[in-house]
Amino acid sequence: MKKYYPIFMLFLLTFACATPTKKSENKELSDQIAKNEYIPFVKTKALEIMKTGFNAGDGYREVWIRDYNTFIELAAQVFPKEELKENLLVFCRMQGEDGNIIDGFTPIEKVGTVAYDFSYSKLEPRYAAHKNSVETDQESSLIQAVYKYIKLTGDTTILTEKVGDKTVAERLEWSMDFLMQHRFNPQYGLIIGATTADWGDVQPEHGWGVDLDANTHPAIDIYDNAMFIIALNNLTEILPASQTKWNPIKESIAQNCRKHLWDNTNQKFIPHIYLEKGSPFPADFNENEIYYFGGTAIAIEAGLLSKDEIKTSLDEMIKRVKQAGAPSIGLTLYPPYPEGYFVNKIMNPVYSYQNGGDWTWFGGRMIQQLIENGFVQEAYEQVQPMLKRVKDNNGFYEWYSVDNKPRGSGTFRGEAGVLYTAIVMFEKWIKE
Repeated sequence: MKKYYPIFMLFLLTFACATPTKKSENKELSDQIAKNEYIPFVKTKALEIMKTGFNAGDGYREVWIRDYNTFIELAAQVFPKEELKENLLVFCRMQGEDGNIIDGFTPIEKVGTVAYDFSYSKLEPRYAAHKNSVETDQESSLIQAVYKYIKLTGDTTILTEKVGDKTVAERLEWSMDFLMQHRFNPQYGLIIGATTADWGDVQPEHGWGVDLDANTHPAIDIYDNAMFIIALNNLTEILPASQTKWNPIKESIAQNCRKHLWDNTNQKFIPHIYLEKGSPFPADFNENEIYYFGGTAIAIEAGLLSKDEIKTSLDEMIKRVKQAGAPSIGLTLYPPYPEGYFVNKIMNPVYSYQNGGDWTWFGGRMIQQLIENGFVQEAYEQVQPMLKRVKDNNGFYEWYSVDNKPRGSGTFRGEAGVLYTAIVMFEKWIKE
């Protein structure tokens, strides 16, 4: 005689059979993480370099908002909240007259040593400001950083702090209004910027390539829009009264990202949607062959991909890292843009800087999102080369060559910040 089990009994039997294996796997992984020789070194080293200042690294005099947003959690471990808050207030004091947020600020006495087109504010006479206007992430980065500050310290008084004739809360919303008024394309319903390599801030056109000008080819990419979505998630949480205005905009941006930027056939984001001036690249160049690693990681943080799509994205990253011969999934993109496609020589030859360099600054954020979405084993496997090279080089570097040699600024706090946060997330997973 057959024996039939009620549905709930089948569930209990399945759970009972599966749980010991899962617990055993988790215990094994927990032990591996706890015994990892690189984790305590990286964590200690990160805290050590954070104590030396807020500038992006030893190659930069400026405090950048896109960097500060990624190491404010680390900074909170070694600085009092008043100093964290003061940096955020400087960005608010130097906000543009149209609501835009600067990239970074430099002590005014050091202006002569840095080749930027500086701006100034009567509200903050100690500093000069600069902005790489080809990118559209400064406003989003400030809101994300303020959100993290509040979560870290519990200090909501920053929102009611008066800066000039506006509170910080009003200035944060004003920065989002700037994006909607000056960086929004109604045809696609998405935020625009210049053509850059994924999250980068160098356009293909003449000179240094960091300023919007008559030569710029406006375009839409996933990084700018995913950063905007995250910022709106943060803004509406710390300012609940703003939900009525911003939630419909956030939902529309998310829908349009999926509609216009996600290539469902190839399970990837397309690099760019080009607008009235078209592409700056040759007509026979198939840009959609390029995979954007950093923008994909930020899209995951914005909640734009399902768990299956996250796993597919990770598998694609791993495959392309092997094809490139690169050290980690911090690879900016693959394949890189051909040599000569960017006038700025820092983007040439291929696998240089933002054109195929390996940046833990973004790879570490992918590690965080893997942990956040339950891919802890995969996160642990992929973080190993990132941890190891900190130990091998006795510090943090801005980026790494395809053969894993350190490049760019040393004591790069963005790398230290994202790795520190990832380590804390691993530790929290072990406890839970």
